Amino acid sequence: MTAKDVLRSQVMAQVVEGKLDQASAAARLGVSARQVKRLKRRLQDEGAEGLLSKKRGRPSNRRTPPDVLAKAIALIGAHYADFGPTLACEKLDELHEIKLSVETVRQAMLRAGLWKARRGAGIRTHAMRERRARRGELIQIDGSPHDWFEGRAPRCSLLVFIDDATSELLALRFVDAETTFGYMGLLEQYILEHGLPAAIYSDRHSIFQVNRGDRQDASHAQTQFARALEQLGIEGIQANSPQAKGRVERANQTLQDRLVKEMRLQGISSQEAANAWLPQFMRALNRRFAVVPSLPTDAHVPYTGTHAALRRILSVHTPRRLSSNLSCQLEGLLYQIQPADRGLALRGADVTIVTHPASATEVLWQGRVLPHTLSSKPVRQQVAVDGKDVNSKVDRALSRRTPPQPIGHPWKKKMSTAPGTTPPRAEFVHTKAHLLPVAAP
Repeated sequence: MTAKDVLRSQVMAQVVEGKLDQASAAARLGVSARQVKRLKRRLQDEGAEGLLSKKRGRPSNRRTPPDVLAKAIALIGAHYADFGPTLACEKLDELHEIKLSVETVRQAMLRAGLWKARRGAGIRTHAMRERRARRGELIQIDGSPHDWFEGRAPRCSLLVFIDDATSELLALRFVDAETTFGYMGLLEQYILEHGLPAAIYSDRHSIFQVNRGDRQDASHAQTQFARALEQLGIEGIQANSPQAKGRVERANQTLQDRLVKEMRLQGISSQEAANAWLPQFMRALNRRFAVVPSLPTDAHVPYTGTHAALRRILSVHTPRRLSSNLSCQLEGLLYQIQPADRGLALRGADVTIVTHPASATEVLWQGRVLPHTLSSKPVRQQVAVDGKDVNSKVDRALSRRTPPQPIGHPWKKKMSTAPGTTPPRAEFVHTKAHLLPVAAP
């Protein structure tokens, strides 16, 4: 008997003994007075067992029909064996028109051995942080390397942009690896679609901040991505721990479960096909998990510049100084400026070389694009003698302040200090020939 049954038997015993009237017993048990009369009659006829519910031990009239449950388990075992109960329940309703509760599916999967409850994680204490009030006020970004295509394509990374106020996925893209150009390309797409967010929250990857081991001098105190955010007026924030940007971390876990299985069902096996299908997936997932922000206003600021100007900001900027003949070098390429005017003013000028994989390279000076020609830097022919690089030895020798002297030169002989002695004379002409080894006759 349950605690409720014990209480009922005690109250009804007092009613039978005349110690408690039926109205008071009804108020005590939360039933009507007529029900108390029935319970009293059962207690007198059948004893304490008469107070128990007659439905106990019988199947519920609202139970799931066994044939429907068997069909659901068969479908889960055939198509969704590695799905969680929630996702499997959604797919049964979406694709097979079988409506079951998540708990019913979970219990059925447990009995069939298709799912095992995970052990709870250890207790960890982290201070709660309230969501931002408006959409676009804070965007959390991260990259998630994973075997997204389950061996159907090489491993890659998924770049994720999620809104802090609504948990809405705003941008997704598959890339080979986390790179500066990868994040800049996705940020360009995000700005053109939604506008400029107020702040971007990231981890301490070297893409977002210059770490201690990478810092060389004051000119390298800012990464290319941080420089682009500053030019766009977006605040860049770096988290001190993964838990600080827990919203995007939990989104990565959800995507590694749901997105992988959805692409398997869709038959997607390449990054190009996946990137084309991701907007449809984001809309469905946002309808399922997005929440309403505290304030209805949007914090995004519309971008009013041109697409070319945005692409120029979201590129790699490399500072260089022009020589007297208006040229500079970068990564083995020679940039020769072709000025229409003010050629003398450009001598020794500081310029910026703007490179982007999807655009032509530009040379900027005081906000102006300088016309230029591009050519490969000439490579000097290497001369090897006896398997050694002679040019490097010659260059090192000629760079010294005092040229080396040949064997037999008076400077390399001991000078006699005896009176009446004069050192022998030797003539010396400095050429590269003296530095080359002479073959034996």
